[in-house]
Amino acid sequence: MQDQKLKTTTAVVISNSGNKSVKVAIDFKVRHPRYGKYVKRRTTLSVHDELNQASVGDVVEVAQCHPYSKTKSWRLVKVVQKPAQRQS
Repeated sequence: MQDQKLKTTTAVVISNSGNKSVKVAIDFKVRHPRYGKYVKRRTTLSVHDELNQASVGDVVEVAQCHPYSKTKSWRLVKVVQKPAQRQS
């Protein structure tokens, strides 16, 4: 049996309002077909966070997996970077 490589990507957490769930955003730029200007696009994913370890602003690594619910087909692998603390 072959090992399948899981599709992983890094994203930024934009919401953690649910229990064991977070929403992440993947920002990217695409070239406009007619004008050639680069346009910002965003993909939002619902991610399963088993330990509730991610918070808003964290950079996380997510991997594709079996569907946990109607919208959740990604799971949290690890928190890559916490947001910097602001000094008051």
